[in-house]
Amino acid sequence: MYAIVKAGGHQEKVSVGSVITVNRLGEKQGEEVQFPVVLKVDDSKAVSTSGSAKGEVLQDDKLGEKIVIQKFHNKTGGARRQGHRQKLSVVKITSIE
Repeated sequence: MYAIVKAGGHQEKVSVGSVITVNRLGEKQGEEVQFPVVLKVDDSKAVSTSGSAKGEVLQDDKLGEKIVIQKFHNKTGGARRQGHRQKLSVVKITSIE
């Protein structure tokens, strides 16, 4: 059995015991979180479009991969360079209801 859940503005395919990385949640490490279920599937059949998936926050302060933004201003010799790392949370799914 697996489910498609809404998590941090994205949809994730999860099953019991799976570990997912989502945009940072407000909960601290060890706290329980709930994600609304978009679709539940059991034995290749759509079972339900409602319910929730419960999970436990394993890590609440992970940083994503660094990306570099560069802007170049033509004919002036100006350039701008900026970096960004997305703040993430790691969650382990404990149950799907």
